[in-house]
Amino acid sequence: MKHGIERSDVEEVRDTCLCFATQKAARVLARRFDQLFAPLGITNGQYSMMVAMTGMGAPKLGQLAGFLGMDHTTVTAAVKALEKRGLVVLKPDPEDGRARRATVTEAGQSLLVKAVPMWRAEHARLDAELGTDTARSLRAALGEVSPGPD
Repeated sequence: MKHGIERSDVEEVRDTCLCFATQKAARVLARRFDQLFAPLGITNGQYSMMVAMTGMGAPKLGQLAGFLGMDHTTVTAAVKALEKRGLVVLKPDPEDGRARRATVTEAGQSLLVKAVPMWRAEHARLDAELGTDTARSLRAALGEVSPGPD
């Protein structure tokens, strides 16, 4: 009786699984940008979330979750952490009392003003490491990934 998968199965997953490869790359990149933003006291995820909120105006949390490809509960917890630090404010949606809208505060915007040049410089380093064509192709390919059915 077989008690585990074969080494060849492990190697196949390691070498061909898009999910495995993107998760690994995402962790490496997230760690890199977390270190970059550490002096500002934010994570890469918080940076991305505040940039998304700024670009969306004052999104409902559900809209923000959809845009970021995250579940609603995770977004709610992350936004509450930003709200506690005074970087984001949550207000009830005027048309739907059950929904809340997130807005980046002046303090949050000031933080983003410092973070964007750091992000831009780190991306230039990353593009140089990967090669501009590879980086461009990778962004394009990842941009085509759809969330799929809920």
